[in-house]
Amino acid sequence: MLDKAKDKVDEALGAGQEQFGKASGSAEHEAKGKVRKQLARGSYAVDDFFEAVKDQTKSSPLATLAIAAGIGFVLGKVIGRK
Repeated sequence: MLDKAKDKVDEALGAGQEQFGKASGSAEHEAKGKVRKQLARGSYAVDDFFEAVKDQTKSSPLATLAIAAGIGFVLGKVIGRK
């Protein structure tokens, strides 16, 4: 929960920095603000993805185990090739 709050703060700070850059004519501040804002938004997506994986794992652990075993098998075949 604290990560989401931190991301909200970073997004707001990025938006503020972007607006400051526009108002002052500083392309550097504007660009840094845009990057900071987009990184915070990307962090939302990553957090949502991991939350969905966690929920799916809790709701159907056998399916998750089967998928993990399949991925492990495929990676073993790919890495084991010479």
